[in-house]
Amino acid sequence: MNLGSEQAKAIFLEAIEHHAPEQWPAFVEQACAGDVMLRAMVEKLLHARGELGSFHEQPRPTMDEISSERLGSAIGPYKLLQELGEGGMGTVYMAEQTQPVNRKVALKVIKPGMDSRQVIARFEAERQALALMDHVNIARVLDAGETPPSPPSQGGAWGGGRPYFVMELVHGSPITKYCDDNQLTPRERLELFVPVCKAIQHAHQKGIIHRDIKPSNVMVTLYDGKPVPKVIDFGVAKATAQKLTERTLFTQYGTMVGTPQYMSPEQAEMSALGVDTRSDIYSLG
Repeated sequence: MNLGSEQAKAIFLEAIEHHAPEQWPAFVEQACAGDVMLRAMVEKLLHARGELGSFHEQPRPTMDEISSERLGSAIGPYKLLQELGEGGMGTVYMAEQTQPVNRKVALKVIKPGMDSRQVIARFEAERQALALMDHVNIARVLDAGETPPSPPSQGGAWGGGRPYFVMELVHGSPITKYCDDNQLTPRERLELFVPVCKAIQHAHQKGIIHRDIKPSNVMVTLYDGKPVPKVIDFGVAKATAQKLTERTLFTQYGTMVGTPQYMSPEQAEMSALGVDTRSDIYSLG
């Protein structure tokens, strides 16, 4: 394990969690205590954080832009019932499927204004990665498609449709919260954790690295009164053995992918060549 990477990661987390952006330079200078290499590593992480921040801080779409995705509206055979959450590139809804069967599902669609080529490529990789998974402890993908084109605004051209995919709806709690709420013993926690490890092994055998394993991406749901963990959100998955889409998909140099609190040192260093299945194992630990 690279001690410098761990120190840089700790300083980075301290900066973003307890200091305003304008305070970062002074804090980093003090925390690094003249260590030029350590300071460079921290500044690289903070720069990536800044790039992600500007990416997320897009102007809110107008009602015209989101009219096709209002609650109660339909995307294909799916009626949107409730917004469950949103990430950097997509919004997740609980939806009701009406054809050919009636059931509740989770539908994820790219946000308005974020359908750049890079985002769509990553989204398609998520969709394909999920399609490759076939394991009881990995949320299954059920369908995929594209939203209807959006109406023209002020006489302009019609906007293109945005990709979406439909997956099984997982009702449950993050694995850590479930364990704490039910006061599970260490043995019971390990028994719940083993299927998670097997699910990640299954993904690795398919050539997919999750790269964002954390409690909120491992949900525990009940089947016949028995807790069953489900790994969700392969949105930042990386193919290790095959090309996922026809579009070129890569992580640009200096772009952080994942959640800093749970990522491995080599992932925090943002070296694509150094990230492999061991990164998921580190996050599991």
